[in-house]
Amino acid sequence: MKTIAIVSGGLDSVTMAYKLSGHWDLHLLSFDYGQKHIKELKYAAMCARALDAQHSIIDLSSLGELLKGSALTDDSVIVPDGHYAEPSMKATIVPNRNAIMLSIAYGVAEAQGAHGVAFAAHGGDHFIYPDCRIDFAASFAAMQEVALDHLNITLMAPFITVDKTEIVKIADDFGVPFVDTWSCYKGGEYHCGLCGTCNERKEAFLLAGVADPTVYTS
Repeated sequence: MKTIAIVSGGLDSVTMAYKLSGHWDLHLLSFDYGQKHIKELKYAAMCARALDAQHSIIDLSSLGELLKGSALTDDSVIVPDGHYAEPSMKATIVPNRNAIMLSIAYGVAEAQGAHGVAFAAHGGDHFIYPDCRIDFAASFAAMQEVALDHLNITLMAPFITVDKTEIVKIADDFGVPFVDTWSCYKGGEYHCGLCGTCNERKEAFLLAGVADPTVYTS
């Protein structure tokens, strides 16, 4: 059966794709929403090739120009350094990002007769991102049942109750090539090692007891 999986090229979504690939016919969707770390899309394409999955990149770059105030889409806002527990990380919120992406994914799923839509929100994101929480996923799925007037498409969020450390362990079990994933929000040549996603990535590998092959500049 077919599933539309939202894959950014990050560790979480790539791991999700590997986890689902043994059971589902995957069509990976990635989004250009004007993010500073657009290089992540290259890693999404690498994932699709590795899994021999269909891959589409949706161009929302013009929408990104309207999503001002986020450090990920607004050149006037600096991507903050630090840990996700710090209030400064709220600057990385992109308004309604997951709802926008999921709406498109459901439309594609309906058009292609897919049975599932998947996204890789995880438990560690709940503190910062409201559209990564369990109540958001449940409410969004209920809304889509009304929007599409049937119950044939299942929303899958396999990591929504686990943290990044557990995702690293799962990725290791599935043989995910860690070097073929991108986390850093700054989008430089290498991971900066200082932003929230880099700190989270470092910590997850350390706590999981898995060797981290990522090259960090700091």
